[in-house]
Formats: sequence, structure tokens, C-alpha cells
Amino acid sequence: MNLLVRATNWVGDAVMSLPALAAVRARFPEAHIAVLARPWVADLYRHEPFADEIIPYQPGGGWRGWRERRRAAAELRARRFDCALLLQNAFDAALIAWLAGIPRRIGYSRDARRWLLTDAVPRPRPGAIPPHESFYYLELLRRIGWLGELPPAALIRLEGRFRAREAGARRWAQEGWTGAIVGVSPGAAYGNAKRWLPERFAEAAARVARETGARIALFGSASEKDVAEFIRQNLAGRGLEARNFAGATSLGEFIERAAACALFLTNDSGAMHIASALGVPTAAVFGATNHLTTGPTGPLARVIRRNVECSPCLLRECPIDHRCMKAVEAREVAEVALELLKLRE
Repeated sequence: MNLLVRATNWVGDAVMSLPALAAVRARFPEAHIAVLARPWVADLYRHEPFADEIIPYQPGGGWRGWRERRRAAAELRARRFDCALLLQNAFDAALIAWLAGIPRRIGYSRDARRWLLTDAVPRPRPGAIPPHESFYYLELLRRIGWLGELPPAALIRLEGRFRAREAGARRWAQEGWTGAIVGVSPGAAYGNAKRWLPERFAEAAARVARETGARIALFGSASEKDVAEFIRQNLAGRGLEARNFAGATSLGEFIERAAACALFLTNDSGAMHIASALGVPTAAVFGATNHLTTGPTGPLARVIRRNVECSPCLLRECPIDHRCMKAVEAREVAEVALELLKLRE
């Protein structure tokens, strides 16, 4: 079978769909599986065994975007795919598969795209499946007969994590950084409501560094460079060594560097999902978002949050006083992080 998988657009969603992609490979071990992905998530799949190839896809807006969609559809048509599995929920995903003339088009029936799908699968009703978002993608496979039953618990792992760890260790060693490295990701693409206070990230990281002798590596997008620099300067003022990589790494490089970290401190973000999927001990601060649906998975992942009356609100910006994040103290996060390091040992 020649199978096209339309990947999700955002890093966190892409990581949470990994168990479904692994299940597809297990169901069709001889199939040629191509992943159609936006450039900023493509590196996530490059060393995963379910992906035989990655096809970049980046339409713009307006007329130029429509021309790009037609060009992409023509390219896919020439490839003669037998089936398209649409993990992305958008109308655009179904439109491209339809324009490409792919005979079987599978996806959830949503975003007014039912008529473009040959297998329009009803969305799971609330409570019908376990809450973690990874089950949403697995349930799509179960409903079309590609998966016998859902796994008993959410567990997401990047199969390429061992290769990434070795590559990351080489990167750090070439730069003279040996010993334990703590990764810190203080940003979150969804909005400020998901972001813990930068000064508390600095305080928690400082305590971990002092008690373990670790160095600090700060990560994020270009838009998060300033907040990462604030934390770096705060740590430097405490006499601690830290480097700011925000906006300076590709996704592929970030995966390698994160894989070689001893620990990760983070908000609910794409970086959190990647660190957890790499098996790196991950301490994640949650407030506005729901840790049951999008939390990190595995025995080395911990969520730090406080129950407040308005959380989780799922808002991009807090309309009041950010109380869910202010309630989480640096001491709590540092203690969780230090305990995770003991478990790792």
C-alpha cells in the first residue's frame, strides 16, 4: 500500500499523534508511508521508523496559497497514493487529498469536510475514550479497523531518542559542556496564560544547578528569546552558567540537545511534549490548560499545578490575575525536579 499521512500542524499535537503513527506502521509493515508535514514539524519524523519519506507542505494565503495547494495536489496525484490518513482536522487536509484524487480518504468528520472524505469518522463523544489527546488519534484508527483496542495508558516515545541522545551528547561535548545539563523552556506558543513566571523558572533552575552541579540550557522560539535571556541573566547574576538557544536551533537540533539533557523544566509546550517523548525527566508547570488531556507521559514526567477555581480555562491570555501560575512556587518545581533526577539515576 502507498499511504499518505497528513501530519498535524503544531509540535505538541504532532508528538501526541506519534502512538497512532506507530500503530499504522505495525498494521501495515510493508506499506510505503509518506508524511505530509509543515516544515516546522517535519524534523520530528525524520528518524522515526513509521516514516519512509517526508513531503514538505507550506501553502501561503490568498491566491498564492491556492496555487500552492493545486501544485501540491498535482504532485501527490502523480505519486498515486492508495489512501490518505488525515490526522490534521482542518478542511484543507481533506481538500488536498481530494484534489489529489486519492481513492480512500480517512479522517474525522469535522470542519465541514465530510463530503471530501470516503471514510468520515464521527468524532468521539466526551467521555467515550480516555482524556489524553493521544487517544483521539488512536481512536480514529480503531474506528476504521486498523487498531484492535486502545492501549491501557498514554505513553508517547520517540523511537529515535537513543540516536538523538548520542548526537546531542556529541554537540554538547564539542562545545565543552560535559556533565549534567538542565533544559529550560519558559515559553509557550499558545499564549501567555500557559507561561509560568520567568523569575521562578530562574529560581527553580538555580536551585537544581547548585545542588547537582548542572549547567542550564534555555530553549524556545525566536519570539521567546527575550524571556530566555532574562532568565540567563538572572542565573548569571547568581554565578551560574547558562546559555540561551532560543531562536537559534532547528527542531532537529533541539531534539538532539534536549535528548542529552538530564532534566527538563517547562510549561505546557511543544518542548515539553518532545522532552517527555525522549524519556527525559520532565517537570511541567500547568495552569490554564488541562494536564489530563495534554500532559507529558511516562514514569519520568511530573505535572506541577494548583487547583484554583478558574483552571483550566483554556484561554490564551488570563483576563484576571494569572492566579493558577502565581500559585506554583519555585520551591515546589525544584523539589519535583530533584526527585526526578534521583529516579533517573
